Amino acid sequence: MRTDNLARPASAEAPSDLRSWLAHLAERGQLAVAREGVSLTDELAAVSKLLERERAVLFPRPDGHDIPVVANLFAARNWVSESIGVSEDQLLQQFQTAALNPLPIREVVSGPVQEVVHNEVDLLNQLPIPKHNERDSGPYITAGLLIARNPRTGIQNVSIHRCQISGPNRIGVLLLPRHTLSYFRMAEENGHALEIAIVIGVHPALILASQAIAALDEDEMGIAGALLGRPVDVVKCKTNSVRVPAHAEIVIEGRILPGVREPEGPFGEFPQYYGPRANREVIEVDTITHRAGPIFHTIVGGGYEHLILGAVPREATLLQHLRRSFSNVLDVRLTRGGTCRYHLAIKIEKIDDGEPKNIIMCAFGAHYDIKQVVVVDRDVNINDTDEIEWAVATRFQADRDLLIVSGAQGSKLDPSSDKGISAKMGLDATIPVNAPELDFKRIHVKGEEVVDLETALQKDPNAAFARLIDQNW
Repeated sequence: MRTDNLARPASAEAPSDLRSWLAHLAERGQLAVAREGVSLTDELAAVSKLLERERAVLFPRPDGHDIPVVANLFAARNWVSESIGVSEDQLLQQFQTAALNPLPIREVVSGPVQEVVHNEVDLLNQLPIPKHNERDSGPYITAGLLIARNPRTGIQNVSIHRCQISGPNRIGVLLLPRHTLSYFRMAEENGHALEIAIVIGVHPALILASQAIAALDEDEMGIAGALLGRPVDVVKCKTNSVRVPAHAEIVIEGRILPGVREPEGPFGEFPQYYGPRANREVIEVDTITHRAGPIFHTIVGGGYEHLILGAVPREATLLQHLRRSFSNVLDVRLTRGGTCRYHLAIKIEKIDDGEPKNIIMCAFGAHYDIKQVVVVDRDVNINDTDEIEWAVATRFQADRDLLIVSGAQGSKLDPSSDKGISAKMGLDATIPVNAPELDFKRIHVKGEEVVDLETALQKDPNAAFARLIDQNW
């Protein structure tokens, strides 16, 4: 596949689908194209990993497969904002607004995603599914939106789960204690399978929306529509009642089987460790549909794309949650070193000395994944972990500013937890309200913000140094 055949963006501000996003990246020199025939086992992930903070990568004919694979859709935080047509400083507000004002899906009769239909299913022959990390149990679908319908209400949920290819038409899936598992338990209690679809290759807004911390029976596809500024067009699956994005690249239709559990894992997860092998739920695949000439999107487990795609929606939801009780919360950031899940930095305009601890407790209640919270003043740049560490080093005392909660629910993927039971730690790294100004006055070199290095420095430093030697030495 040639990048110059990709559809052009609908607008310079916001690409309209996966193909236009790739064209946008290519136009900016941010899309690499690998040689043909890169191996789907390890090599594709290795190339992606080396480029994860620089460029997206398109892999033509991986292992000779006709369908190309793309990885690293987001190599920087500002890419996320570009994909929905806003500036980086507007990103969290835009997501909050979308979550509060979702646009319901719009059902259409047909769409490109059903141009080709495979009723005889052989997953590894029909789709280029990579193996990522060294000790992964095999090929995994990692960037698939799993869409399920509440068996009682028909309302859909959108989420991402690791999906192990266990057979020609069989997928092992990890269902954490969230909404898809709730829907499955409703179905399984009545002896029924849960109809689902796995959607691969969508506009970045749909992936972002799938990671929102939404309530049960809030369809994340409505959030995606609000991010796009238009309802998401959906079509009914060929073999079940799930509605899927009409302009996606690939859809796998199937059912999560009741009363069936089979071995799944290990798999390289976002904490940078392997999620263990265990008996887990099983999807039986009925049909695969896709565009003519589809693109397969993969996310390297534990890589930067994996982390940032989860971070931004969580940050927006956490910020909204905190501001309900504390209007002086200015910004939040899930840090890279905390796997963009476990460590949260909160910037505030401090009012009272006890308030940071209340904010910390509110953050712990917002999402069980959060393990450590650092609260800092507005002068601290929470995009810079050196700045956060500096605030802890100079504004925090452990016997006064430390909050510890034992035996709380945490992430089951945290290897230091006891099957998900975890301790929480909060650090108040803020300045006391009545502290003398000079005690915590940050040093500053006057004029550093306005220095123009183009005029302050000589154009040829080697020649200037040589002249200095000749004249003075």
